[in-house]
Amino acid sequence: MNRNLSRPVLEAIAAAVLFGASAPLAKILLDDVEPIPLAAFLYLGSGLGLMLFRGVHRRLAHVDDREAKIRRSDLPWLIGAIFAGGIAAPIILMFGLRATPASTASLLLNFEGVATTLIAGLAFREALGRRTWWAVALITLAGILLSWETGEWGISPGMLGVLGACILWGIDNNFTRNISAKDPVAIVTVKGVASGAFSLTLALALGNSLPDFPTVLGAMALGSLCYGLSIVLFVRAMRSLGAARTGALFGTAPFVGAALSFPLCGEAVSIKFLMVLPLTVTGVALLTNEEHDHLHHHKPVDHEHRHRHDDEHHIHRHTKPGWNPALIHVHSHIHEQIEHLHPHTPDIHHRHTH
Repeated sequence: MNRNLSRPVLEAIAAAVLFGASAPLAKILLDDVEPIPLAAFLYLGSGLGLMLFRGVHRRLAHVDDREAKIRRSDLPWLIGAIFAGGIAAPIILMFGLRATPASTASLLLNFEGVATTLIAGLAFREALGRRTWWAVALITLAGILLSWETGEWGISPGMLGVLGACILWGIDNNFTRNISAKDPVAIVTVKGVASGAFSLTLALALGNSLPDFPTVLGAMALGSLCYGLSIVLFVRAMRSLGAARTGALFGTAPFVGAALSFPLCGEAVSIKFLMVLPLTVTGVALLTNEEHDHLHHHKPVDHEHRHRHDDEHHIHRHTKPGWNPALIHVHSHIHEQIEHLHPHTPDIHHRHTH
């Protein structure tokens, strides 16, 4: 990918590293916490942790971190993301983790990238080239080989739970893609607090026992980093890369989880793990040097997001005093109709059909 995309690529990989660490660490916590309360505290930690971080950051750091605000028109996408990825997916995943080795579950999380890519291409018509489809095919093959039960046809119920969570997160990622130009910290804070509160209420209604206070703090700390910060980085990457490519790069997450599961959970390195590792690495690597350019047409659009006047998409006047076009700033602005040719990805300005 070109030099301008190096930062979003690194953001996607950093998000993957943080999320990948969550599977083996959550597996350890499941020894003391039931699945629904654990899902609740993980997401409450992601939301409240980011809220605390933003408050401290704004007080200590004298930088302009303003982002576009969430509007009423964004709420259907946000609510859909909350129910799919913030409530249903983590609860199903926690039940799946109970019956699945942490290393296997970690690699099966590759299917989140596959689900994200397929939904982006088939449902939201995001442009996918041959290289992207090859990456999806290799990651899918790796997941099938990994999840296959020796001597049986089919996969275990625990693995089905992990795969179901991946599909729901794929839906969540594509819903969030449609509001990725807005404040990512606000998006994840709302998702975390709303999802965590719902899951906690459900746990209490079902009579689930709650863990002790130190365990609650541990779960919330894990959620603030491995869910909260990870999702913020994921949303930021989607602005420039689109849902499919960000999801595919997120496929590096399971290897972090699998590598950690061996020392943390005392699991042995299996032959099956060693077989699927190169397939998945190759699938992710296919995306790192992707080139895509063609003559494309931009329709007029009025939207709001962080930007500065450093490309031909943002050549517009400012009517309000105090805005410095040389610095990053936020306001509603109009893109005029334009037709041109340059390398691009499905960022917030290039979600056109092919």
